[in-house]
Amino acid sequence: MKSAEKLHTIVLVLDEANTLSFAAAVDPLRAANRQAGRDLFDWQFATPENRDVSLTSGLIIPAAPLHDVTTCDVLIVVAGFNLHAQSTPRLRSSLRRLAARAARVAGIDGGPWIMAQAGVLDGHRATTHWEDLDAFAQRFAAVTCVDARFVDSGSRLTSGGAAPALEMMLHLIAQHHGAALAERVASSFIYDAAPTPARPQGRQRPRVHNAPLTARAQDMMQANLEDPIPIKVIARHLGVSLRALQLQFQASLRTTPQAYYLGLRLGEANRLVTQTALPLQDVALITGFASQSSFARAYRQRFGVSARQRRSDLATFNRASDADGGRRQYRR
Repeated sequence: MKSAEKLHTIVLVLDEANTLSFAAAVDPLRAANRQAGRDLFDWQFATPENRDVSLTSGLIIPAAPLHDVTTCDVLIVVAGFNLHAQSTPRLRSSLRRLAARAARVAGIDGGPWIMAQAGVLDGHRATTHWEDLDAFAQRFAAVTCVDARFVDSGSRLTSGGAAPALEMMLHLIAQHHGAALAERVASSFIYDAAPTPARPQGRQRPRVHNAPLTARAQDMMQANLEDPIPIKVIARHLGVSLRALQLQFQASLRTTPQAYYLGLRLGEANRLVTQTALPLQDVALITGFASQSSFARAYRQRFGVSARQRRSDLATFNRASDADGGRRQYRR
């Protein structure tokens, strides 16, 4: 898909977008031009409405309404928080109009949500930030949701967050202007890892592992939250005795493998309780609890409050946030 033509790029930036996500979308284009010694990309910023938007760092993007944009080759949607209020009918209409003619449409972090709400991801594979994958899959049945760092689905690209966005942009540069240029751009950022889009996103890692054995054990636990594996089976798979695995966890993490595994499951359960509308019975099953009552006991013991009360408190917080102009609705 190499192209000698300059690609006109529109970067749509929403209020409360992550600053690093914004930079990951734009700076690789600048670096590609510099490394190539000519303008391969030009870009301009767009905003949902005719008013400035503010990134999470306070950086201001001047007003440049998307509905005034007539055409583009590449459209990149950078979004973070408070998405529902910003996804207006006018914005969705503008996205559909531009997506129908653009060669590539890409979304970063919350960007895939905005794209999906506009219908421009229907029939495509896509990803979003791992905290929101379950809710995304539940909300958009016409989109094939994938747990990946970034996803290339032909004319659509989606990234789970800021770091994978850099990889996605390197991938885009390679496709349009060759792998050699993408490698030079990566080198200019001192980035030496090859883009690996299909690798699942890194999720919760509550403690730093100083032993490869416990890190490998956690990977197995993390991949089997819904149907927990007995610790003795994990030990056997890792080629050590149950006693050796227990001693390594105690020495490295000051806990038992059983307690650590339960912590991972409850951490995921808390995310589902606070970040999705899944019924609590479904949350219990997804995180490996045989019954809602056993889940309720474990959740209260870990967090000091019931899952139902946690949701009620969160709803109260969000109502207060709405009354305060939405300034406190940060998920991450």
